[in-house]
Amino acid sequence: MGILYLAALTIALTGMVVLDRRFGLFFWADARRAAVVLVAGVAFFLVWDLLGIGLGIFFRGETSFMTGLVIAPELPIEEVFFLALLCYLTMNAYAAAGRMLARMPARMPADRRGAAS
Repeated sequence: MGILYLAALTIALTGMVVLDRRFGLFFWADARRAAVVLVAGVAFFLVWDLLGIGLGIFFRGETSFMTGLVIAPELPIEEVFFLALLCYLTMNAYAAAGRMLARMPARMPADRRGAAS
């Protein structure tokens, strides 16, 4: 039972990959840029976590759903997968929102566009 959280994170990451592939959102739009952004995002949040742990703000929660493997004191391996999921989800959502906004027609009537300035 100690691997359920890691398995859930892996399944969720797989879902992000499937959505990305289907709609060409992040890695399938530009793999090199996506890899840099994802690694930078995960690294940023890992540093954030390590600072929080060092300051005594963050602590590892113990549940039967986690593996118990840690990569640093108070930093479970699941955190890396969670951060990867968080960053991947954010970039997929950002790309999807950008596409949706680009496809939206202008809402302001043509005769009011000049009056707003």
